[in-house]
Amino acid sequence: MVDPNLSSQTRNDSPLREIYVSTDIETDGPVAGKHSMLSIGSAAYLADKELLGTFSANLETLPASVPDPKTAAWWATQPDAWSACRQNLEAPALALKRYVGWLKAFGGRPVFVGYPAAFDFSFVYWYLTEFAGENPFGYSAIDIKTYAMALLRKPYRACGKQSMPAEWFDPVPHTHVALDDAIEQGRLFCNMLKASSTPNYRS
Repeated sequence: MVDPNLSSQTRNDSPLREIYVSTDIETDGPVAGKHSMLSIGSAAYLADKELLGTFSANLETLPASVPDPKTAAWWATQPDAWSACRQNLEAPALALKRYVGWLKAFGGRPVFVGYPAAFDFSFVYWYLTEFAGENPFGYSAIDIKTYAMALLRKPYRACGKQSMPAEWFDPVPHTHVALDDAIEQGRLFCNMLKASSTPNYRS
C-alpha cells in the first residue's frame, strides 16, 4: 500500500514523472489465463531509488485452471514460499482493482519493471484486463536483462545476474516471495539506472 507518511505532494508532484514499478509474480504454470497467478508483489520506485510504496496480494486460483505439472513439482521444493503465497487469499477482481487504485495514487506514469518482463507482464496484463477492466501500464514494460544487455554490451544470453557487476546488487534477500523479490529487483534496476548515468560508463 502507499506509505501514509508520504505527503500528497511527494506522491503526486508531477503527473509526467515515471514511476518504476518493479513487479514479481508467482504462478502455477507458464501461460496467463490457462494457469493462475498465485501472488503479485510490486515496489514503486523513483529513479533515485526512493521507494514510494509497496503492494502485495495472494490470489485465489482461476476456476477452470489446472496447475502445470512441472511448475507443481518446483513448488514442492519450495514449501516456505508456497505457504507464503497461499495465505489470506483474495478474489482476483478485488485484488486487481485494489492494485489499479494503488498504481494511480502515485500520480505520474507507471512503468512496469520485470525480470523477465516477458513472463511477469504477460500475467499482469491479462489479469488487469480481465479483472480490473483497465491497464495503467499500457505497453510500458522494461526487462532488466535486456537493459543489462545494453549496459554490458554483451549478447542477451550472456547477461544473466551471474554476469552483472557486484555493485549493481544490494544485500537484500531473494526468497521467491513476490514482494521480497520485487523489492530486490527494483533496487537492482535503480542501481543500473545510476550506472547508466555515470559519464563514460563501461562495465
